Amino acid sequence: MDPAVTAKLKEMEVADPLGRPAAEDPWREFRRIEVIDFRLDLRFRHSLGKASRFFLELEQRRLMATRCPRCATVWMPPRAACGNDLAVTEWVELPGRGTLAIATECAYALTTGGGQDRLTLGYVALEGASTLLLKEIRNYGDAGRLQAGLPLRAVWAEAPVRHPMELFWFEPVD
Repeated sequence: MDPAVTAKLKEMEVADPLGRPAAEDPWREFRRIEVIDFRLDLRFRHSLGKASRFFLELEQRRLMATRCPRCATVWMPPRAACGNDLAVTEWVELPGRGTLAIATECAYALTTGGGQDRLTLGYVALEGASTLLLKEIRNYGDAGRLQAGLPLRAVWAEAPVRHPMELFWFEPVD
């Protein structure tokens, strides 16, 4: 039995993009290519820096944003400095309620936990925030419900998660 690459999708010849005859193509020996499909897992350590309080408070089921003391813009996700005037911001807690601005269903989910084939993401206008938060929307039933203005609430994970951002998502208020 010949050895096989089980992740191979196809083999093919690619043409010289400049259209040169093979005798004048310096890359002619590199024109046969193989396309494979494989999983790539990366592990790295990352400091959450000045936004760490946001992630630490998520573990306490609290949504923290930052407010500019000069212009009163409330940033969610939080920023250490205001994007409008560069003032150092201050922490404020948000209630975890809001409305849907827009949503879309993604065919392929790239999450730290994995296992999902589909993921619905929406921009949420949280009460008390000046900006929108992109977050997962769950348990909405029929996709026709995903209209701007749909009232949403933060829902918290009951089981351990791999990343703090997986600790919450949004669901319609019923």
